[in-house]
Amino acid sequence: MTALPAWLEPLPDAAAQRALDAWAIEQRRIPGLELMERAGRGLAELVAAHVPEGVVAVVCGRGNNGGDGFVAARALREAGREVDVQLLGAPRDLRGDALANCERLPGAPPRPFNPGSLMEVAGIVDAVLGTGSTGVPRDAALDAVETMVAAAERGIPVVACDVPSGVDASTGEVAGPAVRAVATATFHAAKPGLWIAPGKQHAGEVAVVEIGIPADGRPEEGGARIGLIGDGAVAALPQRGPEATKFDGGSVLVCGGSTGLTGAPSLAATGAARAGAGYVTALVPASLNLVFELRDAEVMSVPLADAGGALAPEALEQALARCERADALVLGPGLGRSEGVAAFARELAAQAPLPLLLDADGLNAHAADGALEALARRAAPTVLTPHGGELARLLGVESDAVRARRLACARELAERAGAVVVLKGDDSLVVEPGADGRVGVSRGDAPALATAGTGDVLAGAIGALLARGVEPFAAACAGVELHRRAGRLVGARVGVEGALARDVIAMLPYARRDG
Repeated sequence: MTALPAWLEPLPDAAAQRALDAWAIEQRRIPGLELMERAGRGLAELVAAHVPEGVVAVVCGRGNNGGDGFVAARALREAGREVDVQLLGAPRDLRGDALANCERLPGAPPRPFNPGSLMEVAGIVDAVLGTGSTGVPRDAALDAVETMVAAAERGIPVVACDVPSGVDASTGEVAGPAVRAVATATFHAAKPGLWIAPGKQHAGEVAVVEIGIPADGRPEEGGARIGLIGDGAVAALPQRGPEATKFDGGSVLVCGGSTGLTGAPSLAATGAARAGAGYVTALVPASLNLVFELRDAEVMSVPLADAGGALAPEALEQALARCERADALVLGPGLGRSEGVAAFARELAAQAPLPLLLDADGLNAHAADGALEALARRAAPTVLTPHGGELARLLGVESDAVRARRLACARELAERAGAVVVLKGDDSLVVEPGADGRVGVSRGDAPALATAGTGDVLAGAIGALLARGVEPFAAACAGVELHRRAGRLVGARVGVEGALARDVIAMLPYARRDG
């Protein structure tokens, strides 16, 4: 099992976090009460920041999440705040550290959960369900979650303890009602579900509270396989030295284009050049070649056989010949969707002997029966860059299914295609194949990227890194981070409204230099 690279900030899932907690308690002899004390006090600080005055209701479940809530309530009361502590169930149902902290609570003891009272407070602490909860909340927890959802809709801020109740901490899936928090205090490390949609939309501000799990000798985050993509992903990329030539930067082929869709391959090709490729060539329909010659001064174009403004089957041998002198192939931008073009794309993907990135219509061509499995038989690496709709077509499911289970769907595609998958979105996921495959999660927050053509730019950027010989998972993660940084620079310098894909291209060198 390949360890997470240093540039991925580990996001332990529920099982990994349980293993870390057990290691700290059993091997390093740190009392669970100490861990809970630090967690609850960190939660109280976040509550004070978001609900600076007025009555705070702390709604506690019967497990350790509720124990964290009791500590937070005690800390808030010690600070002079009025706190209404409510418990789902009876105190006699509590066990272990949660019971101990319930008994330590100064002032009024917990009272039974009172839904109506939550509409009359200044803020609410959701300490109902912890990281181990999955599926639809049940029984009293369901009632509490639905009440907190209603309170949030009325403008009452909810601060979540470790994970908003109703959100799967390990996957971000939301199977039923789920709390929408203004902020979440999460302990030791953020959990995947706080960064992966739809859970990301429920978490609000994510504040990581250090609870005292030692760094020295610690197992590698309990076996975490998911991590936030950090600055080091770009910093680790190869740099051009003083003796470098254009060929040292890698040679990228971009194959695509059809009548009305010449912009996509142009954006991908220019994006590859701006991301560091030394040599970029566009393989395009012959009847459209003049468009590319006039548009892209830094990109070579090679006319291939076409029929009616789209690549013809005869173009296959011409394209394969060009692959012999290149380092990576980006296939699909603006290619078109006719069956003849799709057949061309499938054959080129199957036979190309170099690292391949499939995007747009190159992906759509592989929605045919057996096409994904054919990709898995390629000898060279493959990277797929679908958005949610394209991934749904590839798996033969509805788009809603992908929105609900983004991580699971991306993993399925990676496994079937034997490829690294980049599922695009604010939470872009980079997924390796295999049950233990690594996952990189983008921090997002680059709304300037929500415009046509930016996906083509991303495809070109990753293609450039593949051409430099960067390992596919690392290339995809670095490309996603470089693209995100460029989008944030566009937002800061140009603005979000009216931003264009070409603005993102222009910012790629600055994102790499200054990021």
